[in-house]
Amino acid sequence: MEILDGRSYSSEIKQSVKEKVESFCQTHKRPLLACIIVGDDKASEVYVKSKEKACESCSLLSRVIKLPESTTQKELEAQIEILNKDESVSAILLQLPLPKHLDSCTAINKINPKKDVDCLTNYNLGALFAGNSSFAPCTATGIIKLLEKYNIEFAGKNAVVIGRSLLVGKSVASLLEQKNATVTLCHSKTQNMQEIASKADILVVAIGKPKFIDENYVKEGAVVVDVGINRVEGKILGDVDYENVKEKCSYITPVPGGVGPLTVACLMENTLYLASHNLESK
Repeated sequence: MEILDGRSYSSEIKQSVKEKVESFCQTHKRPLLACIIVGDDKASEVYVKSKEKACESCSLLSRVIKLPESTTQKELEAQIEILNKDESVSAILLQLPLPKHLDSCTAINKINPKKDVDCLTNYNLGALFAGNSSFAPCTATGIIKLLEKYNIEFAGKNAVVIGRSLLVGKSVASLLEQKNATVTLCHSKTQNMQEIASKADILVVAIGKPKFIDENYVKEGAVVVDVGINRVEGKILGDVDYENVKEKCSYITPVPGGVGPLTVACLMENTLYLASHNLESK
C-alpha cells in the first residue's frame, strides 16, 4: 500500500504557480482572488483563511468579503455583481455552504463565468461535461492531478464515484470518463452500492459520512481516494475507514493530507488561469 501524499504535491503546485505568477506580473497586473463568506460558519472561516494564506504563498492577491448571517439573496447577488464589474478582480469564490435561507445555485450563477474560479456556473459546468473546458472544479482537478502524479492508469479501468455533488462527484466522474475510465456514479438511492464499489479499480468517495466505507466496499489492490472531511469529537475523519481499508489498497489518500491540500493548490492554479485566459479573450 502506498499513500497518495496530497500535502507534498500541493507544495510543488503552489511553487509552480508562484513562479508563473511572478512571470505573469512582469507585464500584467497581479491576479486577485475575491472570496465571499456569509455568516459565521467556523469551518468556512478556517477554509477561507487557508485560501488567503495560499494566495500569499503563491504571490497572488486576495480579498475577503464577509457578509452577516442576515444577508438577503438580493444583497448577496448585488455584492457578486460589484465583483463582476471590478476589473481588479480576476476570480470570484462563493464559500459554501451558505445560510439555509439563501439559494446557492442562483447566487453562483450570478458570477461572471470568466471569473468563476470553482467552475460551478451552469456555463462552465456545461463546457466541462461537454468535454471542452480548460479547467474544472478545484477538488475534482486535484483528484485527477494526484492520480496522474502517481502514474495511475485511467484508460479501461473501472472507476466508481460515491457522491453526486456538482463540486466533486459529478465533476470528477466527468473527468475520469474523459480519461477513458468506465465510470459508475453512486448516490444515496443506489442499490447494491457495496457490490458496485467492491469491483472498482479506482474508488472515489465523497459522501460526508465518517468512516462509512469499510473493507467490504474495497477491491483488493484498488486505488481509494477519500474526499471526506468530517469533524468528530475534535478529530478529522474521512468517509473511508482508513485503518481497516488501507491493507487492501494499492494506493490510498490520507485524511487530512490527501485531497484537501490539492483543492487549495488547484484554486490557486484556477485563479491564475482565469487571469491569463481573460486577457487572451479580450
